Amino acid sequence: MAGNPLASRVFMTAWFSKAVRKALIAESELCHAAHQAALGQADDLGGGVFKKRLNKNEYRAIILTKGRDFWIYEYLFAKKDLENIDKAELKAFRMLAKSYATLTQRQIELLLVEKDWIEICKETRP
Repeated sequence: MAGNPLASRVFMTAWFSKAVRKALIAESELCHAAHQAALGQADDLGGGVFKKRLNKNEYRAIILTKGRDFWIYEYLFAKKDLENIDKAELKAFRMLAKSYATLTQRQIELLLVEKDWIEICKETRP
């Protein structure tokens, strides 16, 4: 990412928010992991899809990005339950990342108002 990685906005979907609460993963860990992903310290699966290890390597998060202007935590799975996402899931996540890339600022704000997305890591942005 060009410039300061912390300048990016970070979101999680409502579904991800519930999953991460159940997994007892702190928001601070998500912010740190998003920062690491922005620095290239995540598995780049192509097409705006990244996989990042969380919670002492017990969980995997799928993070989607729009040109690295913003990052969306989309999916969480336990390593003990699933080794990796399959090809069909990866294709679907790539399509979703592509559609997120077309969102306008107004559409993002609507997603936040409707609580489909939750913005996190605001305190780490300049």
